[in-house]
Amino acid sequence: MIDELIARVNNWGRWGKDDQLGTLNFITPERIAAAAKLVRSGRLIELGVPWDSEGPQATAPRRYNPIHFMDQLPVDLRLPGDVGVADDVMVVPLQAISQWDSLAHVSFRRRIYNDHSEDMVTSHGAQINSIREISGKVAGRGILADFPSELGVDHLEEGYAITAEDLDRNFAVRGITPQAGDILLVRTGFMRLCRDRAWQGYHGDAPGMGLSAIDWLHDHDIAAIATDTASLEVKPFDAEGIGVPFHAVAIVHMGLLLGEIFDFEELSEACLEDGRFEFFFVAPPMPVTAGVGSPVNPYAFK
Repeated sequence: MIDELIARVNNWGRWGKDDQLGTLNFITPERIAAAAKLVRSGRLIELGVPWDSEGPQATAPRRYNPIHFMDQLPVDLRLPGDVGVADDVMVVPLQAISQWDSLAHVSFRRRIYNDHSEDMVTSHGAQINSIREISGKVAGRGILADFPSELGVDHLEEGYAITAEDLDRNFAVRGITPQAGDILLVRTGFMRLCRDRAWQGYHGDAPGMGLSAIDWLHDHDIAAIATDTASLEVKPFDAEGIGVPFHAVAIVHMGLLLGEIFDFEELSEACLEDGRFEFFFVAPPMPVTAGVGSPVNPYAFK
């Protein structure tokens, strides 16, 4: 099953042997300009979670929430005219909060995107396909697949695998025609559920993208996808004997940008209010040299 799927969606060499952008190649200046015309009210909606000790890694097995401390207080440095200066420091795993995975984040059968060896990811970071390669690239038309509001539920259930049929139905209801270069945002409602219970269960079984949706993403030339869950793909995984199978196919073979831990609650309300589930979306990652992921403070403009 996996090999047949890979054969259908493989983008290795599609944009040349030196390509490190993957599906972000679908975002052109013309598509960004068209997306900017979607801004009507000027409303700006923040889609990232706060950087603090109360974040989603509270129940995670390995990553931890951002650690913030002051290394200088106003009383520590006094300038002429009785001016005080404060400085602070943040320590944070780059994928602990709202974040993008780079195309070096996952390897499959010892290869990373565009048929490079996983040995290109060393203790010094990603020597190819790093997050730095796309730090000025992520902007365009965003489209929201808001399943809870469509189905009249608070959230999708743990283990619910989102399919191509789900996406087609949702966008037909919303009157949205997916276009090449779109950035797909998927709301499952799972973040709100888990945040209300102090993030318990957020890193366990969860709704998410199923392998059967990958053909849909490929056929529609989707540039990037982000969800409100911790792992983006459905858990338990829907392929036997392979960890994170959606990541293994989408990142490694499609070169598809994946985002996780996005907050779509306010965006959902805004889209329901004005009846428009498309918007101008901006979410460039931080320019982390050799990084395999990056926090992001994403925005939707209505």
